[in-house]
Amino acid sequence: MQELLRRRTNQVRFAYRHFPLINIHPYAEPAAEAAEAAGARGRFWPVHDWLFANQDRLSPATLIAALTDLGLDGRSIAAEVQDHAFLDKVQSDFVSGIRSGVEGTPTFFINGMLYTGGHSLPELVTAVDGAARAPDTSSAAEGRLAATPAGARPSPDTDTKERSS
Repeated sequence: MQELLRRRTNQVRFAYRHFPLINIHPYAEPAAEAAEAAGARGRFWPVHDWLFANQDRLSPATLIAALTDLGLDGRSIAAEVQDHAFLDKVQSDFVSGIRSGVEGTPTFFINGMLYTGGHSLPELVTAVDGAARAPDTSSAAEGRLAATPAGARPSPDTDTKERSS
């Protein structure tokens, strides 16, 4: 995604929504809550990136250590996760994803349409470029890509995490 954002800076908006697959990753939901807690401190993306790179290491102890290594108060965030301070946000993202047709991750929407093509950089560049050339019939701007899970139909009570190059 970073390279796609770099190559198509004026065409792509990457909007992130939580879609924790707890049947595959048992710690996915608390990890998403921890990312939201980090986001409340202005540090969503560093935690997101760590979580993505370490999906097989999401135990509570490892997560607390990682948050601390990232310059955050790991114990304070762990307490917020234990209190489920951000659970409503994570679950709202998940429900919004279900309503939008998301079945797994990653899922991409391009100009409001579920993208079912490949996820390699050349495939995504081709899809974004094709969308940019197509007539704009939606309220989305040209070639904009929003990613997992809710993409095109964000509910008004659910914010997205956007990332630019």
